[in-house]
Amino acid sequence: MEKKDRKNLRVGFSTGTAATAAAVGAAFFLEKGYSPEEVEVTLPKGQKLTIAVEGISREGDGIRAVVIKDAGDDPDVTNKARVGVVLTTTAEPGLSIAGGPGVGRLTKPGLVLPPGEWAINPGPRKMLTANLAPWLKPEGPGLKVEVFIEKGEILAEKTLNPRLGIVGGLSVLGTTGLVKPFSNSAYIATIDSAMSIAKAQGLDEIVLTTGGRSEGFGRAERPDLPEEAFVQIADFFGGGLKLAAKHGFATIGLAVFFGKAVKQAQGAHYTHAHKNDMDLNPLAGWFPRLSDEIKKELTTANTALAALEILRATGNLDLVPVVARKVLESARVFAGPGPATWVRLFDFDGTVLAFEKA
Repeated sequence: MEKKDRKNLRVGFSTGTAATAAAVGAAFFLEKGYSPEEVEVTLPKGQKLTIAVEGISREGDGIRAVVIKDAGDDPDVTNKARVGVVLTTTAEPGLSIAGGPGVGRLTKPGLVLPPGEWAINPGPRKMLTANLAPWLKPEGPGLKVEVFIEKGEILAEKTLNPRLGIVGGLSVLGTTGLVKPFSNSAYIATIDSAMSIAKAQGLDEIVLTTGGRSEGFGRAERPDLPEEAFVQIADFFGGGLKLAAKHGFATIGLAVFFGKAVKQAQGAHYTHAHKNDMDLNPLAGWFPRLSDEIKKELTTANTALAALEILRATGNLDLVPVVARKVLESARVFAGPGPATWVRLFDFDGTVLAFEKA
């Protein structure tokens, strides 16, 4: 597949924007009696966006409208999902918003909405209210919008929603109404939500992992901690630690593989390969007892895993805790001096190579 220039990647629109466009299309149909091919939606910051409406039809006492979500060039699980609403009139004035099939409900405290609410975030709720204002009169009648996402229950299994306590479907999201390709802010927001839930559960200790595999090994080592205590931060080392400190956790742990640990030990805020190439040269300074020949092998190794194998083959695995201590030093820079910190460094098979705490 041809790799696109990140500067030329196409911006898409959020699930909340798709739902709003469907609602505007349904309101237009309710008023005019025919379907518009496209509608104009006003985004939270005032921009106007024209969106095609896939289909509008009568459904019982309401109007059903569907929009195909376009996430642009972002690998969003909801890209091309059929997002829609069923719009009905109500005797009471104003707008009521509910979820339908494929939209999840919140079951855990700590998120922006209380348990029991539909997982339709405040941003999309405000956008729906603002865009439907022309059809809402103070004297009534009112409108009810029921948002649905076709196959949302299936798509939700590919997200972190179950971990966040959102069951039965997807969340309807959208702070700006737009989806920027490979948006770091979206993942940071997910990390923040997971930490909010952990804090709401009364937890004082949290464990940051880089993915599902490191989390699995971390949970095996700490069976005393509940699922909510483990938060996958991916490559957001600095950002994850800052968020954990902001939430006030007394203890912050790190469960990490040797490769990521080498980057973290060097103080990398973000450890993904496209932003932070692997630099093995510092290993020579960290392991002064090694011969010049072994140091050269380490610093010219193709990967951190290859460097680890060199340490293993030369009987120097006992030096790995040095890397763990360097990770702790970096963690203190991002988290500050308040929280206690620890790091458990794993081999790829789950063997604990080092455990250090501060």
